[in-house]
Amino acid sequence: MAYRLSAHNWMRDEPLEVTAQRLSACGFWGIEIMGSPERPEYEDRKAMRATLAKHKLECWGAVTLMLNKRDLIHADAKQRKISVDYVKACIDLISDLGGQVLTLVPSEVGKIVAMAGPKEEWAWAVEGVKVLADHAATKKVRIALEPLNRFETNFLNRGEQALELMKAAGSPEHVGVCLDAFHINIEEIDPLAAIRKVGKKLFDFHIADNNRRAPGDGNWDWTKLLATLKEIGYEGCLTTEFVIPGDRTPCTPELFNLNFDLSNMDHQTKFIIDHGGYPMSNEQYSVHFKRTQEHIRKCEQK
Repeated sequence: MAYRLSAHNWMRDEPLEVTAQRLSACGFWGIEIMGSPERPEYEDRKAMRATLAKHKLECWGAVTLMLNKRDLIHADAKQRKISVDYVKACIDLISDLGGQVLTLVPSEVGKIVAMAGPKEEWAWAVEGVKVLADHAATKKVRIALEPLNRFETNFLNRGEQALELMKAAGSPEHVGVCLDAFHINIEEIDPLAAIRKVGKKLFDFHIADNNRRAPGDGNWDWTKLLATLKEIGYEGCLTTEFVIPGDRTPCTPELFNLNFDLSNMDHQTKFIIDHGGYPMSNEQYSVHFKRTQEHIRKCEQK
């Protein structure tokens, strides 16, 4: 079985038309669109669907952008309500585009210091996910809770924690887990065993190598990883989420002396750079998607 490939688009701030053209040209099946319902371009859902259809792409789902105090476990109840409303809007976006899965990171990305005790945070998370699960059910969308590594969040870091939150939310049909090859390589004792433990509750899977570059540019054994996904019967997409770093040293001459004027950057572009990415040409960026597709297909055939 050849897995369907989708891709995030939060890693590069560009029109959907540009993203769709690239993904189609590189042999991708669909997109897991960034959770930016407020984005002006995303207000016309009919036009978005037309753009995807034009390039023969499907919407697999969306991923929450938990930034700017979007946080289901924020100490401020008002902020928790704002965050729940934001995630609901992401679910609506998926529904309008015919998608299936929302990848949900419960806490703000980059927040690694707790605002309250473990019991309080857990109760807030369960409360928020329950409300969101009910909304997702009405939209026929599933929620996939995603653990991140400890340097990006102090809340959900491992698959077993996501499973526990899923159980506590009490909506197994509409809530599951999303695992990410990059994050589980950092946090899990045995990443492949973690995939097996999540098993049938794996609703989504994100792909990047151990160094968060494109698959094949690190030391992940993709043949074993793909075989493990097939072993548990995973039938969803493989969603590409690499971040290609810049180099401010002479080791990579074409990237030497990169200069970024952060004062003129929007928050999302700054976020990308803060997470190790850098702006590059459309041609440079597209190469990594093509290589991802080629590497995954090669490993599937072994």
